[in-house]
Amino acid sequence: MKKIILAGFACLTILSCETLQQVAGEVLLPSEGTKTGLTNIEVISGLKEALSVAINNSSSLASKLDGFNANSLIKLPFPQDAINVKNFLSDKGLFQNQIATFETTLNRAAEDASAKAAPIFLDAIKNMSITDGFAILKGGEGAATNFLKTKTTAKLIEAFSPVTKNSIEKVELTKFWNPIVTKYNAMDFIHGKGKVNADLDQYVTDKAVDGLFTMMALEENKIRTDTVARVSDVLKKVFGSLDTTN
Repeated sequence: MKKIILAGFACLTILSCETLQQVAGEVLLPSEGTKTGLTNIEVISGLKEALSVAINNSSSLASKLDGFNANSLIKLPFPQDAINVKNFLSDKGLFQNQIATFETTLNRAAEDASAKAAPIFLDAIKNMSITDGFAILKGGEGAATNFLKTKTTAKLIEAFSPVTKNSIEKVELTKFWNPIVTKYNAMDFIHGKGKVNADLDQYVTDKAVDGLFTMMALEENKIRTDTVARVSDVLKKVFGSLDTTN
């Protein structure tokens, strides 16, 4: 009986140790994942740092002068649901300078908002699950950014909206937009295309967030493919493990 009790106690002890190791993140990832024996904690740390670097770099690039306006990948175009406004007024030769100024200022609002984006995005990656780590690591280009986008877009937009609103007010975007849309809506009896909503808050918010995700993916992919972009030991170890599998 004593032997049975001791054996059972030993099994429980072993199981407890294994459970504690899992909680501590010391369980190795699947053997086909890496050849360096990375732990889950190392993978999550590496992914969080990669996203942190990508977020800070993308926010910095997007928030500088012409960060949006001169970047064809993320430049905010004239709002699609109001493109009739631009076309109609352009055809009539009206508000040409205001239209050009509006488009530039539209991007200035996104640039200004992006300067406040980093803390919002960084807060969103704090609770990344260990169970997602291996799939993200092996998911290829943009996988970490796509994970963040899928998991957090709604919350990020909610958090980013007041930032965008403040930026729109700061660069006086509506000062250029309201006369344009007011003139267009007043001429509805001529063009017959219906009136448009003058509210730009949601449009700038959505486009600014999309643009930041685009820039994040570019920065993430640098870390995946360029050893120089791996600016810390954990990045070198985690993403260097992928180099050995290529």
